[in-house]
Amino acid sequence: MTSTSDPRSLRTELETLTTEAFRPELAGIDRLPTLDIARLMNGEDSGVPGAVAERLPQIAAAVDAVAERMARGGRLVYAGAGTAGRLGVLDASECPPTFNTDPSQVVGLIAGGPEAMVTSVEGAEDSKELARADLDALKLVPDDTVVGVSASGRTPYAVGAVEHARALGALTVGLACNRDSALATAAEHGIEVVVGPELLTGSTRLKAGTAQKLVLNMLSTITMIRLGKTYGNLMVDVRASNDKLRARSRRIVALATGATDEEIETALTEAGGEVKNAILTIVAGVDGPTAARLLEESGGHLRAALAVAGG
Repeated sequence: MTSTSDPRSLRTELETLTTEAFRPELAGIDRLPTLDIARLMNGEDSGVPGAVAERLPQIAAAVDAVAERMARGGRLVYAGAGTAGRLGVLDASECPPTFNTDPSQVVGLIAGGPEAMVTSVEGAEDSKELARADLDALKLVPDDTVVGVSASGRTPYAVGAVEHARALGALTVGLACNRDSALATAAEHGIEVVVGPELLTGSTRLKAGTAQKLVLNMLSTITMIRLGKTYGNLMVDVRASNDKLRARSRRIVALATGATDEEIETALTEAGGEVKNAILTIVAGVDGPTAARLLEESGGHLRAALAVAGG
């Protein structure tokens, strides 16, 4: 699993990357007052949304392709190393409580496995073979999507994941922060958000990490909107697994229906706690089993189920 790259050639390669560029004007940053450093960082971060905005057409195209496949039962798989891998795991882990997805529907793979979430696993990011093994364990099918995430766009684990997934017929997306990256080239959908050199040379957990987080937010959130996991801007598939989420469930039903607290409690009880079903029973005036059937027939889209029910 250890890299066999020539250190000199790798250094030369890194020196060509925007994300690794040295900024001599910041060489004295450690001598500045804390507030000035904070202002510098804040100014740097302010440019990230604009860099993402330049890639919105590519992001939208990727979302549509992902949603089409997930509607047929496909999975969304993120693959990356270091910060990029952790961001993928984070996004995947937020989908079950937010959208009531099965944990197997959105998966985050990080080079080196779960241990790498909290500590560095030597050489893991340098192994295309490790990426292939991790994907083979998932038994990819053509309706699956693999999103390789790498700030540099050259990380072997991310590039290897995309290459292997594409060879197996799965949809592939490459998210990088450098132009003309190997990762974007390897993928069907290349998304290169160029945020420029970092405040600390090569520390891509900063602007590059922020950009990746914004794009991953879009990929998962808009895909879930397309899959009917929301009703307007309400999270009607939220999984009420704690007190806060149970309170949120009741608030969502209230916002969607204008019902009284008593009506909401009755509807949620009849719906087994399912927010979508509860809304349908209130708005369309149907019982719990009918609401469940209408939602199943509409593929889980509440708006479509309401249309059928005449709500």
